[in-house]
Amino acid sequence: MSTFNGLPAHVLLVHFIVVLVPLTAVLLILCAVWPAARVRLIWPAALLAVGMLILTPLTTNAGEWFRDHIGDTPAIQRHQHLGDQMVYFVAALVIAAAVLVFVHVRGNRGKPVGRALLTVIAVLVVVAGGAATWQTYRVGDSGAHAVWGGTVS
Repeated sequence: MSTFNGLPAHVLLVHFIVVLVPLTAVLLILCAVWPAARVRLIWPAALLAVGMLILTPLTTNAGEWFRDHIGDTPAIQRHQHLGDQMVYFVAALVIAAAVLVFVHVRGNRGKPVGRALLTVIAVLVVVAGGAATWQTYRVGDSGAHAVWGGTVS
């Protein structure tokens, strides 16, 4: 996918990533720390995580096409480098979602995980969600600097 209705697809797809990755992280964190939220939100959060794992490579591929058409600069190279790492952060969200689905299903079967294990899982989900959100910011910030000028942080 290179363009959509005449606009570079990357410019459009990136907005989904910028909004939905942090939203997915927040939903997963809620599911990890609040059992009532897990009951209601685990399936939408898990679907969002998988969706982001599909959308992230599509966005980076569209970004490569865009780069080839606008030219390469050090700022764009930095943005691409950070963007290429994004899939690993989103994969961590998918793993976190899978663990939370396991916790949810096990609890529904009358075999809840222990409190200590649930605490460890919650900490790992918070770390994965925070890292994915931070990486989303870093990628977006470097892209904004690449487009609008200035120094890259």
